[in-house]
Amino acid sequence: METLTLEVKDGIALLTLNRPDVLNSINTQLITDMREAVAAVAKDSEARVLLITGAGRGFCAGADLAAQGQRQEGMTIGQGVAHGMTIGFNPMMRELHELKKPIIAAVNGVAAGGGVGLALAADIVIAAKSASFIQVFGPKLGLIPDLGCTWQLPRLVGRARALGLAMLGDKLPAETAAEWGLIWKCVDDAALMDEARGIAAKFAKGPTGTFGEIRKAIDTALHNDYAAQLDYERDVQGMLGDHPNFAAGVKAFLTKKEPEFTA
Repeated sequence: METLTLEVKDGIALLTLNRPDVLNSINTQLITDMREAVAAVAKDSEARVLLITGAGRGFCAGADLAAQGQRQEGMTIGQGVAHGMTIGFNPMMRELHELKKPIIAAVNGVAAGGGVGLALAADIVIAAKSASFIQVFGPKLGLIPDLGCTWQLPRLVGRARALGLAMLGDKLPAETAAEWGLIWKCVDDAALMDEARGIAAKFAKGPTGTFGEIRKAIDTALHNDYAAQLDYERDVQGMLGDHPNFAAGVKAFLTKKEPEFTA
């Protein structure tokens, strides 16, 4: 693939955005490659977890504004933007969100614009201390945040902080992002990939399908009332209780051994 690399080893699928000369900004080819990579990880039984990072000094600078867009003849600029989201950006993000395997983002530098949305699509986000998160849409471009940012930000940091980030466009340092709960953890730059790989290794040994169900349950809870969520938990527990992983977990617990899970 032209714009990223994908390597599967020891159950970990390492996906590295590879356009370092433009801070891994997203063009149409990267969207195509990302969708192909996510589909490959979904089908690969050896890949138990997806780890995403960026090559060079940045994670992802968002959409590549210098690249040719998806505007067709007769479309206005705005219609072209919306069309590009319909056929490319949004399907990419939905497919990433729907991946039934845990996702980790190792943010190694700036995540700007849609790059923030890409990072926050992960279940676990770890950032280097030198990393930062910037919502450039409104103050710089006259647009609203996209790639899921308007969905993620208020849920993670609350309405006031989400509005401040989106309207002011201030750079949010990784340490503050961790304090606010936007990300899981901030670590020293030199420790970033070791930390991310360590978590990925834990996921690779875990019950892969259950992790996907946990993500779905947390997201569902945002729309359910308490009673409805209790019912949802009951239904999913009934399904998972019939999976061999539950029996393996119970056996391991009773014998004080580490469980051996299947997919």
